[in-house]
Amino acid sequence: MTGLRLWFAPQRIRKEGETPDYRFSLANERTFLAWVRTALALVGAGFAVDQFLPDLRWGVRVGMALALLAAGALCALRAVNHWVRCERAMRRGEDLPMTRFPVLLGLLVGVVAVAMVVLVLFGWAG
Repeated sequence: MTGLRLWFAPQRIRKEGETPDYRFSLANERTFLAWVRTALALVGAGFAVDQFLPDLRWGVRVGMALALLAAGALCALRAVNHWVRCERAMRRGEDLPMTRFPVLLGLLVGVVAVAMVVLVLFGWAG
């Protein structure tokens, strides 16, 4: 729960360890922003699937849209969590945290992309 509190009070991180080289903190922030851009793209893709593919069967359309929207939400939340964990590790002089999230996100987006390829090749009218 301590990590979650840091999401809303990042100044508390300054109480831990030593201030890292600012270049590393700024790189951590750029990575955070890249994850947020990815989250926004996933949310946009989810809305696009729902709004611009009305001929797609309802269950398929909603399933794909919800998968993309959920991936976007998880990506945004994970961005904050990863930023805090990396900042804390840098201040403590620890190894940066490892995560499986990029693999899971890539698999989810890949599955939706393959489904879209199948729908484009074989039609989507239901």
